[in-house]
Amino acid sequence: MQATIAVLSGDGIGPEVTAQAVKVLAAVARARGHAFSFQELPIGGGAIDAGLPALPAATLEACRRADAVLLGAVGGTQWDGLPPPRRPEAGLLGLRRELRLFANLRPLRAYPELAGASPLRPDVLAGTDLLIVRELTGGLYFGEPRGRHVRDGRRAAVDTLPYTEDEVARIARVAFRAARERRRLVTSVDKANVLHSSQLWREVVVEVAREFPDVRLEHMLVDTAAMQLVRQPAAFDVVVTENMFGDILSDEAAGLVGSLGFLPSASLGESGPSLYEPVHGTAPDIAGHGIANPVGAILSAAMLLRFALGLPEEAGAVERAVAEVIASGARTADVAGGGAAVGTGEFGDRVAARVG
Repeated sequence: MQATIAVLSGDGIGPEVTAQAVKVLAAVARARGHAFSFQELPIGGGAIDAGLPALPAATLEACRRADAVLLGAVGGTQWDGLPPPRRPEAGLLGLRRELRLFANLRPLRAYPELAGASPLRPDVLAGTDLLIVRELTGGLYFGEPRGRHVRDGRRAAVDTLPYTEDEVARIARVAFRAARERRRLVTSVDKANVLHSSQLWREVVVEVAREFPDVRLEHMLVDTAAMQLVRQPAAFDVVVTENMFGDILSDEAAGLVGSLGFLPSASLGESGPSLYEPVHGTAPDIAGHGIANPVGAILSAAMLLRFALGLPEEAGAVERAVAEVIASGARTADVAGGGAAVGTGEFGDRVAARVG
């Protein structure tokens, strides 16, 4: 296998954790006889500081030519004073839009050895293994009209939450196909008791479900889903929902295992390169200290191997290596609980050694 991977390390802890993901991918390539080339590209705040847009044209073009894109994180308080279209986050949103990445997959697995880091009782957390499938290009984040204005001398703002039946159907099919490879349960999350967009969402998901008679479908209002995630997380298999709900629920799910640092993600389109990134942000307060948790970035690399390069055995080897390193007692500072912690680089070294 020969592959070109565009590496967008980004801001804050992004370069630190992304370096560990690249390290593990390189170890996989050496061990399995593959040839991966990595192309470092600017995005976000780093690009802005270099006098470039948050998503430089050269970065976008290189991503389009690559077999996959590996992203760290973008953003930081030092750029908060910029207009929204010029902030680092606009680079990420633009990349998703330009690559037409409509499906965001966020798996969550509870490691038994880390039960003490969770705010939930171990018996509640036990067996949690779920996948959140988030629609990524519609809804409030992209809807028009949007913006701020002055009406009758008072400030006002508007955001719009649009969805078409085609947008809902294609993300629903992603969820049902994923459920077929898991425990065959899809939970569709909406707010159909209030929102017209959610009523359409529910109607279309029911229609798509008829194509998958071997998969069970249940509906859940988003407020109920938020509650059930902390009451019975192991009851969920595949959760499919719209853009904003998915954003919020996946961060809540990360809290179940004690840290955002554990969650990977894959953003997929119907064709072309896909994007892989940890769910966490840039964490500027710990950037540069070598203590960030790289698990989310490393597991994102495993998803890259599975979905972008069609290497499921190699992906499984990375996932097993992460689990083995955790089982061996290695803990980064975010889940060490005051005990001994290993640094970002050391954790990456241990995973790379096991896959290499």
